[in-house]
Parts: sequence; C-alpha cells; structure tokens
Amino acid sequence: MSNQIKINGLSVTALPAHKTNPDYHTDKQQVFIVGSKGIPAAYGGFETFVEMLTRLQTDESIRYHVSRLGKDTQRYEHNGAKCFNVNVPEIGPAKAIYYDIVALKRCIAYCKARPQIKHPIFYVLACRIGPFIGHLAKEIHALGGTLYVNPDGHEWKRAKWSAPVRRYWKYSERLMVKHADLLICDSKNIEAYIRTDYRQYTPKTTFIAYGADTKKSKLTDDDPQLLDWYAKHGLKAKEYYLVVGRFVPENNFETMIKEFMKSKSQKNFAIITTSNDEFLNKLEEKLHFKNDPRIKFVGTVYDTELLKKIREQAYGYFHGHEVGGTNPSLLEALGSTDLNLLLDVGFNREVAEKTALYWNKDIGNLGKLIDEADQLSTREIGLFGEKAKLRIMDAYSWGKIVSDYEEKFSYSNENS
Repeated sequence: MSNQIKINGLSVTALPAHKTNPDYHTDKQQVFIVGSKGIPAAYGGFETFVEMLTRLQTDESIRYHVSRLGKDTQRYEHNGAKCFNVNVPEIGPAKAIYYDIVALKRCIAYCKARPQIKHPIFYVLACRIGPFIGHLAKEIHALGGTLYVNPDGHEWKRAKWSAPVRRYWKYSERLMVKHADLLICDSKNIEAYIRTDYRQYTPKTTFIAYGADTKKSKLTDDDPQLLDWYAKHGLKAKEYYLVVGRFVPENNFETMIKEFMKSKSQKNFAIITTSNDEFLNKLEEKLHFKNDPRIKFVGTVYDTELLKKIREQAYGYFHGHEVGGTNPSLLEALGSTDLNLLLDVGFNREVAEKTALYWNKDIGNLGKLIDEADQLSTREIGLFGEKAKLRIMDAYSWGKIVSDYEEKFSYSNENS
C-alpha cells in the first residue's frame, strides 16, 4: 500500500525509488517541468502555474513529471503528476542555478534509463542555466526530446541584483534562447522582445499567458477573520487602497507612497509585502512616510481566501510593476478588485487594456489620479470591475491556459 506523506501541509502519495523498469504506460507524452519550487504550491507564480496545469489537466495522453526544491530525494504523486525532490546545498545565490541543473540532469537520466520513452518534452521555467544548457540540450536531442523554455520577464533589469549578476542573467538568457527548441512567453511584449533582440538565432516562440480566476472569496463580509485583520491594522472595507507585491525598487513603492502622501485622499494605503528593512529604512529617510497615518505596512497575508477578500474589499488597487511579463498579482487584482490604478507600461496595458486607470512616474501624476479616483461614483467603479473580470475570463482563465498548454504538448506528441 502506498504511504501518505506531507508536502507543504498536504497529504500526497509517496512513490518508491526510481526503477529502471517502466512503472507507467509509455504511450503517454512525457513532459518534465523544471524550475519551479514544486507542488503542492505554497507560493510563487511558477509554482501556482504548475499546480493549476496538473490539477486542471484534461488531456490524459500527457504525463507530467515535476521537480521540487526539497531536503531529500523523496518521490511522490500529486495531481496525477510524478514529483521528485532535489536536495540542494545552501550555497547562496547559486542555489537556484544548481537546482535547475541537477533537476534537469535527473530528468534526462530518467529517460536514458527508459528507452521506451519516445520524444520527451523538457520544459525549463526561467533562464537561469544558460551557460550550461548547450551540453544539456545535446543530451535532450540525443534522446529524441525537445527543449521548451519559459523566458519569464526581464530578470536582468531587476534593481535587486548587482551589476555582475544582471550581466549573468542577460548572458544566460541569450544562451537559453539560442538553444531552446521553443520559447513559451507569457506576454506578447516579452515574445516581441525575444524575437527582436535575439533575431540572429531565429527563435521559435509562442504566446501562452499566465492564469487567474474571478471566483469570490469564501469569506463573508462579516467573517471574524477579516474583521480581526481590519481591526488589527485600522482599516475598513472600501476605505483603503491596496498593493500586494515584493518589496523591491522596480515595483515602484517609492512613487506610490510619495504620490499617495501628496494626494488629498481620506482613505488609507495598505501595503501587503515581505519585509526588507534596508529598503524600508531608505524610503523612510527619503519620504518620512511614518508621519502619515494613512500609510500602513501590514505585513504578509498567506491565507489565500483572506487575501482574496482583502482585494475584493479594497477601494482601489495600485500596481507598480515595470519589469517582467504577465504579472500574477496584476491578474489577481483584475479578477478581484473593481478599481485598478496601473503603471503605464506595455506589460500592464497588454493585460488590462481599457479595464483600468493608468499613471506614470512624473511628479504629481499619480497623486492627481488618486484624487480623481476618489470622486468616482459607485456605478463607475462597478463598471470598471465588470470589464476587468470579463477580461480575465476571456483571456486569462486557468481553463484556457491549461488547454493552450495541452494543445502545445499534444501537438509535439502528434508530430514527433
């Protein structure tokens, strides 16, 4: 009888150690997914994507194998996918690179031991291992396999990285593009960038977006969990603007806080984010936001139903991301919050189109928009919300995203 083990708080079925004999039907299309922290998903965009891809699977001709960053080499099954832990030493920033390489090598070795596997697909999420991918791609092709890559966003632009690390990311991205058989971009802007900046490689690309849902939170308006959270942070429903995201410079927290402080708004500004004391102290020295009682850093919220309810009850949502493709937090905001105020960059306009208001980083621009947003009628805000939810349902529903991926994976199977 299979043993049940706990992964991220959920019970999953433990699998025996690798066997050289086949332990499943080999007439399926085998898809090996490397680069997420694994499933069951606890957090993160790639993790949620893999969770939904496997949970909502409808094409039974596909068998997923998923790597997970773990403390051992345990194998288990979740959502019908065969999952395996990769034990990675604590080696600092290189840990993610080491993890991707070891995980991909494990997948290749798995196929080498099973010659009955025909035309496997190896899907690598993000461009961390470019300097090493040439040799690995040769091994994949020797198996009759194909290498798919999700280039993610402009990681090399992120301010959190030092200049040498940013150079590594750009170099690594170039080599991943060069050696990939197909690049699956979650943003049309990213796809255009890949095809333009790396045209010397004639990259083969396709666009499949990230997903979201528009389901309401299971919590009611008077749920004690919600009311306790409001009481703890001095907030009331529909009386606060909200932002949820990583506390890093490229998400433009400085502009949002500074402009909110300039606005005449009587509402609060709730900031749900991870702690970054160094960045926080720098902002306080610049802005002195602690003198404005409307600015409220409220920590993190890991309960998904509570977070969704907080989004739904916000008067408005700020989105200041300017690096990356289709951002999960933007999709979640459009699916939950009626009024969204977005930084005017191509990535955000591509997703939201005419369902949101837009601001730029010019002095006074966002502050003026906040004052105008405060004067909108309930009906006007409701119309924005309806259009935003329709946009998500039409273009970004998880059902559509999973269907698009299954078509791509099955297409490879039929034409190998």
